[in-house]
Amino acid sequence: MTHSARPGLQSAWTMAPAPCDDSAVQQLLLGLHDEQRSLYGFADDPADTPVSQFVPPHGLFLLVQDEEGNALGCGGWWFLHTQTAEIKRMYVRPEARAQSLGRGILLHLEADAKRMGATCAQLETGVANTAALALYRAQGYMPITSYRRDRNPDVNRALRKDL
Repeated sequence: MTHSARPGLQSAWTMAPAPCDDSAVQQLLLGLHDEQRSLYGFADDPADTPVSQFVPPHGLFLLVQDEEGNALGCGGWWFLHTQTAEIKRMYVRPEARAQSLGRGILLHLEADAKRMGATCAQLETGVANTAALALYRAQGYMPITSYRRDRNPDVNRALRKDL
């Protein structure tokens, strides 16, 4: 899937399924981890989420690349419960932001999860990640009580959307 960016920004990018252990994906996940550590002083280890969770038909992981094959962003979903998809590991490199990459990834993940039988999607992000919170709220996600026992309500925000 190829998309054109707004005038003055990157000319095009592609989004395609990729294994979560792909080297380009791993590079992005390290960037996500570093960014979370700088915001909060700690972060979940990306390796804590088994790669097998993102394998179709029970999940999907996407990689966004520019025309030269540089990794720009990623994200995945997997079934948290029978009809509930959890969106995870959404990340766009800082220099690639403001091109609707995150929105494109999110919409594609939601559509795929719905096609596979999910009736809702939920996710977590941190309170300091204002751009992500704005994106999710603009796409119809509503706050819910955390669905993870070990989460700090002063740091984490859980959101949910009917698909």
